[in-house]
Amino acid sequence: MPADPTDDEWIDREALRIGRRIREVREHHNLTQERVILAVPMNRAHYQAIEAGRANPTLRTLLRIARVIGVPLEDLVR
Repeated sequence: MPADPTDDEWIDREALRIGRRIREVREHHNLTQERVILAVPMNRAHYQAIEAGRANPTLRTLLRIARVIGVPLEDLVR
């Protein structure tokens, strides 16, 4: 039986999964990163890090991204 992942490993995997989901939903809605970055607004490097699962966005940032993309927050984090 595999060992349970540490909290940090689990968080890293979830951040990557959420980032991929944000990108998937954004692309499904035919939005560019540029459009989201300008509408939120936020730093390009930080947004790219969120989609890559390397950043730790605040709840407010995730809510803004969801609003700009046009989906409920739960669609991005499920």
